[in-house]
Parts: sequence; structure tokens; C-alpha cells
Amino acid sequence: MLKLSRLTDYAAIIMAQIARHPEASCAAADLAKAVRLPHPTVSKTLKMLVRAGLLSSSRGAQGGYRLAQDPAQITVIDIITAMEGPVAITECSHEEGACELIDRCDLADNWQRVTLGVRTLLDSVTLAHLAAPTPIKLPVRLPIQSVTLATEASH
Repeated sequence: MLKLSRLTDYAAIIMAQIARHPEASCAAADLAKAVRLPHPTVSKTLKMLVRAGLLSSSRGAQGGYRLAQDPAQITVIDIITAMEGPVAITECSHEEGACELIDRCDLADNWQRVTLGVRTLLDSVTLAHLAAPTPIKLPVRLPIQSVTLATEASH
């Protein structure tokens, strides 16, 4: 199963909460209470998001966390990359891939196309979409060129 870590899921929840109140600086304790997650987990997640440049932080009485950009400019792939690193389905489809089979594998090009499709979809969904109260409407089919398999062509 292809699955994101809980911390990445929490990062999206926290970012969406902040995006719903873009005019306010949010304290970690207040965010933890609002999203019903443990304060240490929220603090750890916030630090990672600041390090990735998705949030800014300030200290003091009026301090807290704010989005570093407009919610429509931050994409799901930005959040995932901040928490997990680059999105790649297989080692050969990673930009810095180190697969030892790359020279003799027939699937590398197709896995790279699958990764491109996943990245394209994740890059098309913004934080503004995630934070909105209505469900996201996704395309039924991604605009990735289809491949005819040899077994299909022979039937």
C-alpha cells in the first residue's frame, strides 16, 4: 500500500487549520487544541514546516505561526515534500534514484510516468482546496498519455 506517514497527515491538518485563519498568528498550543492533536506532535510538525519554508514563525506576545505564502500557492506536494522528501513511486523514478537495476529494467520509463502522474495530481491540489469546507472535485482520468500493453494488442 502506498501510504503517507501520520506526521504528513497531521501537517496537512495543521496547515489547513492555519489557512482557515490567515489573518491570525497561531500559537502551537492553540493549534494543538483546535486540531485535537498532542502539543509535542504539533510543535514538531510546525518546526518541520517552518524549516521547509511553508510557515513563518515569530516570538513574543503577538507571535505564532503563519503561512509563508497564500494558501492557493501552497500545494499538497509541497506539504508532502516538506515532511517526507521528494515524491517518487519507485527508486528509479526518484530524481536522485540509485536503483541498481536501472540499466536492465524494462519498467523504469513507465514507473517514471506513473510518478509524474502522481506528482501532477498532488501539485494540482492546493492548501486552499484542502482548507475549503466543500469536497475537492478531481478529474476522472489524469491527462497522462495511455500506454497500450503488448498483451492487449495481441487480442
